[in-house]
Amino acid sequence: MKTRQSKSAEPPQRARGSVPELWQGIAPESWQDWRWQLSHRLNTVDDFAQIVRLTPNEIEGLSAPGHFRVDVTPYFASLMDADDPNCPIRRQIIPTAQELVPFSAEMVDSLSEDAHSPVPGLVHRYPDRVLMLVTTQCASYCRYCTRSRIVGDSSVQFSRRDYDRQIEYIAQNSQIRDVLLSGGDPLTIPQRVLEDLLRRLRAIPHLEIIRIGSRVPVFLPQRITPELVEMLRQFHPLWMNVHFNHPKEITAEVSVALARLADAGIPLGCQSVLLAGVNDCPNVMKELCHKLVMNRVRPYYLYQCDLVHGAGHFRTPVATGIEIMEALRGHTSGYAIPTYVIDAPGGGGKVPVMPNYVISQSADKVVVRNYEGYISAYTQPEQYTRHDPKQCPACQARALENKETGQQGVSALLAGEKLSLVPEGFTQTHERLAQMKTVALEGDAVQLNGRVAATFAASAANGNGNGDF
Repeated sequence: MKTRQSKSAEPPQRARGSVPELWQGIAPESWQDWRWQLSHRLNTVDDFAQIVRLTPNEIEGLSAPGHFRVDVTPYFASLMDADDPNCPIRRQIIPTAQELVPFSAEMVDSLSEDAHSPVPGLVHRYPDRVLMLVTTQCASYCRYCTRSRIVGDSSVQFSRRDYDRQIEYIAQNSQIRDVLLSGGDPLTIPQRVLEDLLRRLRAIPHLEIIRIGSRVPVFLPQRITPELVEMLRQFHPLWMNVHFNHPKEITAEVSVALARLADAGIPLGCQSVLLAGVNDCPNVMKELCHKLVMNRVRPYYLYQCDLVHGAGHFRTPVATGIEIMEALRGHTSGYAIPTYVIDAPGGGGKVPVMPNYVISQSADKVVVRNYEGYISAYTQPEQYTRHDPKQCPACQARALENKETGQQGVSALLAGEKLSLVPEGFTQTHERLAQMKTVALEGDAVQLNGRVAATFAASAANGNGNGDF
């Protein structure tokens, strides 16, 4: 019986004819060398003009003073359609004039990461996990980058002293169980530096999970070498979130890189950004999700594009994301469906935004619909002994840990630990309103007393002061 070829087996590389003429003479071993790829990145009008027919719109974007950094590996640039300015690969990496147009809602730091940084480069937004920024450099630069305020700036970099302060903060806060390494791209820093960071983090007793967020497998799959993977597998449980936006990004080279990571026991998830003209199509997104699953990558998040300068032309209405989710749920496997989220401006964190499948509910029934519009009622249990946090060992242990109770949110309401969540300034506002109401009532009483006195005086003058009033 024939068995399917293992995913770990390396598929044949793309034919040399599919590589632009500019690089046809490059030796295969150079093309597969990630260092060669990084040292030959494209970043100017002249560079890109050698492989695509640039439009005036693209030339203006590339020539603009002070534009967000441009650097594209030859490998990723080779995926562009030379004749189509709407090519989904091309739109993600070549700036256009639209990038220079501000929009009303844009922010420098739309996620308020700087406001949640107890030490430089460390974002502590959620109670039990932190984001550790380890570099400002990437293999290539996405035109919609949410950290364009710092990413790509060669004069801004995190030092050994910054790493020391970040790790010290994590070690001193026992509620932190999960660290995400990001930046920039952690897989662009020297391997010995990354290994040292992972070893120091793994030595922290209360740290359970280490994650790496990277787009290197997309921009520079040649970097995922056996040596790098052997180093990473020392630090399990280690997870990795990769960043694919379009099925065209999943090539034979990428499949090799993903197979190496998966074979090393590293669970892979994908974070995609919803981008106008790139993947704002239900069929494109479904194809991407299917290709990811075939490469053992779990679709994790579909992000609504952040409110950062330069990304205005990439933004879609939220309704577009809802439409895509409607086209996925029920039409493909559950594990091939990401969670659609808005990273709430101002530091609110990721908010799931999904189609509503619950139509109505009562004490007895819940009315739900499926992806086809089929509506049915689910019967609630007649008897149910509610979970009692006071009798639950897990809840009691959590209370003893005295972790950040201020971030419990709605779960605290459901658990009966709080009766309300009070917005900032709520009490002061309503105290003021109560005072205003008292003053208003007192004023009405004065006016009423004045009218009574005037009426009584008029009655007396007319000889009607006998109580007929």
